[in-house]
Amino acid sequence: MTTTPASLVDRHVGFVHALREAGLPVSPAEGLDAAHALMVIDLAERETLREAYAATLVKRRAHRPGFDLLFDLWFPPVISGTDGTAAEDAELPELRERLAELLTGDPADPAFREFARAMVGRFGQVQAAPGRQSWFSFPVLRALSPETLVARMLTAMLDERGGLPEKVARRHIARTTEAFTEAVASDVRRRIAEESGVEKIARSAVRPPIDQVDFLRATKEELARLRREVYPLARRLATRLSIRQKRGRRGRLDFRRTVRASLSTGGVPLTTHLRPPRPHRPELVVLCDASDSVSTFSHFTLLLTFALREQFTKVRAFAFVDTVDEITGLFAPGADVLDAIARLTEEADIVRFGRTDYGHVFERFAERFPDAVGPRTSLLILGDARSNYQTPALGRLKRLAGQARHAYWLNPEPRAQWDTGDSLATSYGSVVPMHECRNVAQLAAFVETLA
Repeated sequence: MTTTPASLVDRHVGFVHALREAGLPVSPAEGLDAAHALMVIDLAERETLREAYAATLVKRRAHRPGFDLLFDLWFPPVISGTDGTAAEDAELPELRERLAELLTGDPADPAFREFARAMVGRFGQVQAAPGRQSWFSFPVLRALSPETLVARMLTAMLDERGGLPEKVARRHIARTTEAFTEAVASDVRRRIAEESGVEKIARSAVRPPIDQVDFLRATKEELARLRREVYPLARRLATRLSIRQKRGRRGRLDFRRTVRASLSTGGVPLTTHLRPPRPHRPELVVLCDASDSVSTFSHFTLLLTFALREQFTKVRAFAFVDTVDEITGLFAPGADVLDAIARLTEEADIVRFGRTDYGHVFERFAERFPDAVGPRTSLLILGDARSNYQTPALGRLKRLAGQARHAYWLNPEPRAQWDTGDSLATSYGSVVPMHECRNVAQLAAFVETLA
């Protein structure tokens, strides 16, 4: 990699800016740390450059895929002038045979990525619009069809490496096939960046880190990845609420110790001694909006509720649309959480007319479950505070919050949309503290505020 100092500075600034635009938290100080790191490494070693940037700019494992993608765009590998010439005259069966050999080997082999670049050069350019061509991964993978080579590769691996378990061989093939697919996609991005500009492709190519995916826009695949974020958050939430319980509760007066201590001051009880409060795990009541408008948010929060069972002495969960029902039984020990969520709409009595009505929900909750909220309870309300212009029942919510030890409201809508249309966010927020909670990062930040 050869570059002048001025172009390296420009590329560094552009790269750091692209990371911020992609949602990675990179401070100005960290950008300077990365610049200082460049002064003590060999810039000709591309992987050393990558790791220097990663060490100074990447804070979480979930941010690494986006970082690597942007690094490959801003600091592409040097491509030899002979790239693709070996595959110019080869027939397709010969190319597929070569691919099968590579997929049974090590994806770190330079020949692996060289072959991927050659295949993009041969098959990847197609007409995107009249008079305009562009680069795509799909025609490359369609031509080579690596998934149809699995049986051949599996036989070759088992014959060559006697005693190798078939499960291990299949796992290796799946991993190398995925690596080849990514190598093709990476070269496609490189070629588009060379033609259209790195800034343009960077904005469209990088998906936000999983902790910044908006709950209301999460795909099925992203929800599956979000499940892995649930249990650490559940443990932290339980710990924070336990700390608040202990800090907020003073023990009863220890009369004997107080009198004994007063003997040193002539019988004047200058210092009072309290009995330590009895430690206990907190109780939790969750009220979750299960309407269609917040379906992906409720999906995640019900996963959170399921995880919280193990952290609290008692967890009671309630779902609602325009009436409310207890769903704690669906999340009994041993139950499958995804099956429980699917059963929710069929078995729970949460719908009358099908339009969210928070006021009726609060009134009905107090009537049907008067013992649910008590002085040891943390009340957690999850919903967008949109009540279809129905009566808000603020007085009833205030009494419920007053019965609880703590009450919190998590709203999945952006704060800028609060109080628009039928939103009662500010009105409800004046009774129960309301927090914007659109993604895992904001949920984690809410948990930290409980310290």
